Amino acid sequence: NMTYVKYIERTRDYYLSQGYDQSYQWAQLDDVPFTTLKKPLAQSRITLISTGEIAIRFDPDSGDDPMEKTQVGNIYSIPSAIDPDRLYSHSYAYDRFATNLDDLNSFFPVTRLHEAVAAGRLGSMAARLHSGHYTYSQRKTLERDAPEVLKRCREDGVDVAVLVPI
Repeated sequence: NMTYVKYIERTRDYYLSQGYDQSYQWAQLDDVPFTTLKKPLAQSRITLISTGEIAIRFDPDSGDDPMEKTQVGNIYSIPSAIDPDRLYSHSYAYDRFATNLDDLNSFFPVTRLHEAVAAGRLGSMAARLHSGHYTYSQRKTLERDAPEVLKRCREDGVDVAVLVPI
């Protein structure tokens, strides 16, 4: 028997339980910016984009947070060559009663993508992977954060982006 989390229903109920006059308004795009591949995946450069608030474990005594240096708006970048054991999520914007973020590759599959590159199924990894601090503002996402991610993807010569929302 298949069980699943009813995120949309739960989010609507949550907003109403918090005293809002109406439930959360989900983004709706009439024109989806989908583009067919221009070359096979085995020849493509790929990046990863997550809303999972990926963080890098670093020595706080050094005062050198590697993500702060790359942050514009809610978006920041992570080197794709980083040891995945240094990555984690400090996000609280998910249903903590229905799931967890213990398995990095379930919401930021960097190891799986590196394996696909090594096996020849993907051409190469972009130099940077991207994440963002979660925001409920559709306007900020459309006007500031999404264009910043697109700019970085273009700078890195990305052919394919895998978006993994939390």
